[in-house]
Amino acid sequence: MALESRDAQSVSQPTPRANSQKIAVVGGSAAGLLTASLLARQGLPVRVFERIETLEHAERTLIVTNRMRHLLGPAAEHSIVNEIRRFELFTDGRSATFELNDPDLIIERRALIQGLAQDAARAGASVELGRRFHSLQPNGRGLVLEVERCSDGSREEVHADTVVGGDGVCSRVARAAGWAPLETVPLVQAIVKLPQDLAPDTTRVWFVPQDTPYFYWLIPESKTHGALGVIGETVGETRKHLENFLEKRGLTPLEFQGARIPVYKKWIPVRKQIGNGSVYLVGDAAAQVKVSTVGGTVTGFRGALGAAEAILNGGVSRELRSLRRELDVHLLLRRSLHDFQQADYSELVDLLNDPAKRSLGKYSRDEAWKILWRVCLSQPRLILLGLRGLLSRKGSFGRTNIF
Repeated sequence: MALESRDAQSVSQPTPRANSQKIAVVGGSAAGLLTASLLARQGLPVRVFERIETLEHAERTLIVTNRMRHLLGPAAEHSIVNEIRRFELFTDGRSATFELNDPDLIIERRALIQGLAQDAARAGASVELGRRFHSLQPNGRGLVLEVERCSDGSREEVHADTVVGGDGVCSRVARAAGWAPLETVPLVQAIVKLPQDLAPDTTRVWFVPQDTPYFYWLIPESKTHGALGVIGETVGETRKHLENFLEKRGLTPLEFQGARIPVYKKWIPVRKQIGNGSVYLVGDAAAQVKVSTVGGTVTGFRGALGAAEAILNGGVSRELRSLRRELDVHLLLRRSLHDFQQADYSELVDLLNDPAKRSLGKYSRDEAWKILWRVCLSQPRLILLGLRGLLSRKGSFGRTNIF
């Protein structure tokens, strides 16, 4: 049986063996909640344990591709606050602009989480807030979790056949089950008023390699305000670079936001057998993040689809195999770009001819292989530029095995 990756609503009926499983999902993340919803729709008993007392997360907007609509269906719509139809790229006085065939989506994280929690509850999952995960042990049949009620410190033993760790980059489930800690990078962004020359359907990206091996972005979240941010390598330096960047462009930060983002260095097997039970990781807990852009919402949803498919099929999932290929292509792109200097980015922008721009607009960041193939067909000199980046690399991605 398979979960249809283009439509989370379409799920084959589970086998009797799958239908007898008790599922515990630790962490009310977007990926964790989608996993719970998918499994509950198949009649499996699912309990979700989330540490916070309410789902009133701090407001934070995210940019995702239009693929989220295909993955979530109508459930995606209530969290969308803006649509992006154009990208402007800048470096060293050069610029390039391309239009998107399908708009990117600006989503409000809190609304997304709340909507996914409601969907999971409607599907039959029990979403239990204020519950902190403590430990995980095998027993005769499956697994025993120790969960603490945050309000009074009382503890409960929860018996499950399968545990899903959707508890983020510092996953306690992953540590308890024996996965190694993940490498992370800091993301820092500031909410600012949009410059007068920036349309609310346009995202700007700046490549400034002396500040960061990644990039700066300014993403409109409404007609008047946007998030200007950067990914760096240390928190202090990243915040300092962002403040200097804001000052140079005459932008006043209204508030700062930050997060630690997992770095995908190689595929992390998402399942471990512990005694007679199974433990799965989804989303940030498994570093299911596009390392080229450090975006993980859509890939986290695909990880949720794959984990649910594997749970229903005795560990087999085509979606996880496909996701691994996608993440490995993004790793190849990151390895090519990570040690680019200013001259390399200047050449990159200069080489973006009209056919290459049309390819960038036609395919989304969640179709990395199609982008890579089509853009290089449109502008073969980009292949030489990418190979030069791979051969000259000296940073932390230089020793990573891709496949």
